[in-house]
Amino acid sequence: MTSHELAQIRERAQRKLADLQERIAEYRELTKPIPPSEAIGRVSRMDAINNRSVNEAALRQLEEEHSQLEKAMERMRDEKYGKCLRCGDDIPVGRLMLMPGASRCVRCA
Repeated sequence: MTSHELAQIRERAQRKLADLQERIAEYRELTKPIPPSEAIGRVSRMDAINNRSVNEAALRQLEEEHSQLEKAMERMRDEKYGKCLRCGDDIPVGRLMLMPGASRCVRCA
């Protein structure tokens, strides 16, 4: 991988991290508990509880993706980035451009 390609991937990863941070903040707001004092009706409260559990699952997924991207950014500094953690082969640049947090090649993923 060339230094230019690595710079492009790093820039893309940083943009993606910023986007993930915004989305995580939105989902944290959506998953706040609904106080019992808020009068929304029984059926609406049931819907709100169901929606909250769906949003919590999405929040966990976003937080995991954020964590993987941060680890990838660390690997970029240590020159371990772009190597499959399992087999040691190079991860194709196209895969890294699409998924900057990828830590394994397609075969090992």
